Amino acid sequence: MICICLPTYNERENLEAMVSALGEVLPEDSRILVIDDNSPDGTGEIADQLAAERGDVEVLHRPRKEGLGPAYLAGFRRALGLGADLVLEMDCDFSHDPADVPRLLAAADRADLVLGSRYVPGGGTKNWGVLRRVVSRVGSLYAQVLLGLRVRDLTGGFKCYRRAVLETIDLDAIKSKGYAFQIETTYRAIRAGFRVAEVPIVFVDRQVGGSKMSNSIVLEAIWKVPALRLSRLRVRA
Repeated sequence: MICICLPTYNERENLEAMVSALGEVLPEDSRILVIDDNSPDGTGEIADQLAAERGDVEVLHRPRKEGLGPAYLAGFRRALGLGADLVLEMDCDFSHDPADVPRLLAAADRADLVLGSRYVPGGGTKNWGVLRRVVSRVGSLYAQVLLGLRVRDLTGGFKCYRRAVLETIDLDAIKSKGYAFQIETTYRAIRAGFRVAEVPIVFVDRQVGGSKMSNSIVLEAIWKVPALRLSRLRVRA
């Protein structure tokens, strides 16, 4: 069974359209798990309505906004509890194209973790300013060099995990909340010996709603990457 985790916070303009688009590309036995962090705009109520109308929608309500990482971890645990064999994560704002989901699923036939990558041939970004492009690209290169990885896009949030990956990488030990969460989960998967594949995608900046980017998210990634490297060196020692 396939489960797509959709974390939401103030996504009422996008949620129904995203669920509909995913329903068009997913196999019949799939689940769409909406993880709502008590959105003040009523996103959670819309999710409940969709769940009442559709058999493929599940809703996980969380009491408050704690960051992307904790929301995904809660979603991963629920997806595993539902019996999912493949667990995907993606944004609800159409920055990630639902039409790309089948390509990630197909790549999971040859990999344990599939990354939708902006930085491999065929991938890219659209409607981004110069500063955001620089921050994203430098962030991935920073993590790639410090962690000694060949993966090109370490900060992207469009990913497909095999069940075994999430059962192995110790979800309870992951404390990252922003982009560092994406780096840490991929790093842990590679350290555990899982196969990683990158599939080119074009990331399109959201058209509706506000960005969740903040300075604290960037700062977390800056210190978390060397912390991950140091933790590995301690284990070797």
